[in-house]
Amino acid sequence: MRDAECAEFLKWALPQLDLRWPGFRKVRGQVCKRLRRRFEDLGLTSFAQYRRHLATEPSEWAVLDGFCRITISRLYRDKRVFDVLGDEVLPALAGVAAREHRTVRCWCAGCASGEEVYTLRLLWDSRIHPVHPDVRFQLVGTDADPVMIERAHRGCFSPGSLSDVPADWLARAFDEADGQSCVKDCHRADIAFSLQDIRAEMPVGPFDLILCRNVAFTYFASALQETMLSRIRDRLGDGGFLVIGAHESLPSKDAGFCQLESCREIWRKSEA
Repeated sequence: MRDAECAEFLKWALPQLDLRWPGFRKVRGQVCKRLRRRFEDLGLTSFAQYRRHLATEPSEWAVLDGFCRITISRLYRDKRVFDVLGDEVLPALAGVAAREHRTVRCWCAGCASGEEVYTLRLLWDSRIHPVHPDVRFQLVGTDADPVMIERAHRGCFSPGSLSDVPADWLARAFDEADGQSCVKDCHRADIAFSLQDIRAEMPVGPFDLILCRNVAFTYFASALQETMLSRIRDRLGDGGFLVIGAHESLPSKDAGFCQLESCREIWRKSEA
C-alpha cells in the first residue's frame, strides 16, 4: 500500500462519512496503518478490492469510520491555552460560582485517554481550590472509542504523554506503576467518562466550560461543523467558554461567541 494510493482513497471515502480530507492530510499515517492491518484481516491487496468490499458490505463503513478517529493527545498540550485557562478562565468561573453557590461544570469532547480532563482537574486543584475551597468542579469526558475511555478511567500515562506537564505536578500528583505515571486518587474527584460519539449524542448541559479541541472543527465536513457548533452552543451557559484547537477556527463568524484577546483558541458565549 503506497501512501499516494491511501491518500486518494481517503479523498474519496472521507466525504461519504461527513469528514474532510484537509483535516486528515497530516495525520493520514495513523489511518493508513489501520487500513493496512484491515487489508491483512480481509485478505485484500488493493484499494479497488476494498471499495468493492465497502459496496457489498455496508457495515464496513462503520469499521472505516472507526479507523478515522485520531488519538493524539498529551497532558497540558498547548501550554499557553492551559495557562490562560488556569490564570483567567477558571478563576473567573470559580468567582461566579462562589457568589451563586453552585458547581462549575466542564465537558471535554473527544477526551481520548483523559489527558485534558486530568489537566483541568490538576489546574483546579493546584490554583483554584486553595482560593475557593467550597466550589465544586465537575468534569465530564466523552469519546467515541471504547479503548480510549477505558484508558481514561485508568488515568495512567507514559512519559511521552507527560512531556508538557509542570515539573512539580509529576512529583505531587502522580504515582508510579508499571512504568507509567498514574493520577493520584485525590485528584480524581468529580470526574466522569462516557462512551459517546459527539455526532450522535452529547452530555446534558449547561456547562460553564467546553473543550472541543482537534475533533469537530478539524475532521468534520463543513455542514457538520455548523451543526456541532450549534449543539455545543446550546449546552453552554450564558458567558460560558469554548476552547478549540490551536489550528482550528469556528465555522461561523457570527456564531454568538467572542474571542478572548489573550488566547485565540478560547471563545466566550455572548450573554443573552
